[in-house]
Amino acid sequence: MMIAKENYFEDELENNASIIKANEGEKLELNTISITFKVTSKISNDQLGIYEISLPPMAIGAKLHYHRFMDETFIVNEGFLTIQVADKEYSAEPGTIAYIPRFTPHGFRNDTNETVKLTLVFNPSQKREGFFKGLYETLNDVLIDPEKYLKLYNKYDSFPVDTSNMIPIRE
Repeated sequence: MMIAKENYFEDELENNASIIKANEGEKLELNTISITFKVTSKISNDQLGIYEISLPPMAIGAKLHYHRFMDETFIVNEGFLTIQVADKEYSAEPGTIAYIPRFTPHGFRNDTNETVKLTLVFNPSQKREGFFKGLYETLNDVLIDPEKYLKLYNKYDSFPVDTSNMIPIRE
């Protein structure tokens, strides 16, 4: 019986590329915030998640929180995004890239009267699409249940710094 010998010296090439055009991707509308899935956990084998976000005037993307198992990168495409990192706030203009490693408290919002468009990158992605879909369900409830919100947050590697001030609405 002949046993095929494994080739340790040459790569086996494959074409597994994904090309996602500007107007493509699954889109969710969370109240007035829109999220478009570009590179998903399924495409990247849970290694990378890339999402386009549109924040209308005065919208809050997320209050101060952190991640244990993933890093998050913000790329500002249009408008001025307020990014909070620990106890400091930054006004991020178009072209700004903010890399937020795990265990770094952060939040983001639009404090202007213009729409902000940004790209969010999660590495690894930790099935982030499930988080966004759960957020859609949670934030569309007539009354937002803080326990349900926290359960969703924790399931998808997000931990609010202050659980009494975690719902992304202006007070």
